[in-house]
Amino acid sequence: MRLSLVTRFSALVGTLLTVGIIIALVLEHLFPGRPVLVASLCLACVVPLAIITIRSQVAPILSLFRALEGTVTSYRDGDFSFSLHWPQNDELADLIRAHNALGDVLREQRRDLVQRELLLDTMVQNTPVAMLLVADVPQRAGAIVYANLAARQLLAQGRKLEGHALDDLLAHASPALGEALARGGDGLFTAGEGEDEQVYHLARSSFSLNGRKHELLMLRHLTAELRRQEVQTWKKVIRVISHELNNSLAPLASLAHSGAELVRRGQTERLPQILETIGERTRHLERFILGYARFAKLPTPRLERCDWQGFIARLASQIPFRLAGELPPEAALLDQAQLEQALLNLLKNAHESGSSLEDVELQVKRVQDLLRIDVFDRGSGMNEAVLTNALVPFYSTKRSGTGLGLALAREIAEAHGGRILLSNREGGGLAVTMILPALTPG
Repeated sequence: MRLSLVTRFSALVGTLLTVGIIIALVLEHLFPGRPVLVASLCLACVVPLAIITIRSQVAPILSLFRALEGTVTSYRDGDFSFSLHWPQNDELADLIRAHNALGDVLREQRRDLVQRELLLDTMVQNTPVAMLLVADVPQRAGAIVYANLAARQLLAQGRKLEGHALDDLLAHASPALGEALARGGDGLFTAGEGEDEQVYHLARSSFSLNGRKHELLMLRHLTAELRRQEVQTWKKVIRVISHELNNSLAPLASLAHSGAELVRRGQTERLPQILETIGERTRHLERFILGYARFAKLPTPRLERCDWQGFIARLASQIPFRLAGELPPEAALLDQAQLEQALLNLLKNAHESGSSLEDVELQVKRVQDLLRIDVFDRGSGMNEAVLTNALVPFYSTKRSGTGLGLALAREIAEAHGGRILLSNREGGGLAVTMILPALTPG
């Protein structure tokens, strides 16, 4: 049966009033005609009884309030293990049930959070990527606040790094790591020499944690992966070169044998044709080998003044294209020979894409502090797989392709501090975009 606090206290007041009336009647009977004495004696009896009764009713409520204060303090401190009990079925029982339900929810959330933290910590501690969290606030500048097992093994032979200064750690680490951190940003660096040479990738990220600036450093060991990729690349290079050499040497051997047989028979009228074919195949093989050599030994760009009108005229004398838009009025600083080679490769690809001659376009424009060079065609474009791999050296979808044209263009763009992008055009065709820093002569 549910009794509210109002009902309980109303019943208590009613009981005290009834007891007071009964005592007053008894005293009136014992001391007739003396109302002051009766009132005094009645109050002397009823007041202590009321105080004792009210205190007996209020004391459990006050004890409950103190318990509630204690559990709220525990919740604030992160301890959700407490619950309360109230034997009555009233408003306070509803409050206690709500309080206990809140505690259950907080305990469940805390348990889930602890499990997630344990899972995350296990993953971070066991990842092969070395991770360092460095505080970057004035009072703790460069202090390491977290390091996983990989970081401890890599930088401190398994010892704990928390609390140490990053500068002190770098003083005993590889100089290459300090240089990579000093350069800023992400990138590759090499530590060690000869057979002990190791390649790492440094990634860094800054963020605020509890209102303080922190930096996360991640070092990934790439030596084994790069060596596997190197082996695969060499295998592919050998296959491509072997295929091309066989395609050229087998006909040359056959033609040489035919020429010798014709000479033996005295039938020399076909010799010029055979020699011409041998010369053509030899020149093709020479171009093929020179292409590989040029890709493997790309020199550092020699920046020089480039006048766009003269540069485009020289390029147009070697391969046809349509110039789109106006050329930048300012001259640029770049390696003209390398850029010419890159654009020749891109325009050659555009002609071989199935595009009509008038749809092969070249556009040069300056966008703020960047130079943008676009080669457009209306050929068949590229599917997603080809777009992903087109810039990889030795990747080609052509039967006679070497896979070096786009790769060489990318190398030239990156050597100039730029990049190259491929995208399919709306309406069909491909857009190859070379973005370079817009350096102007001083």
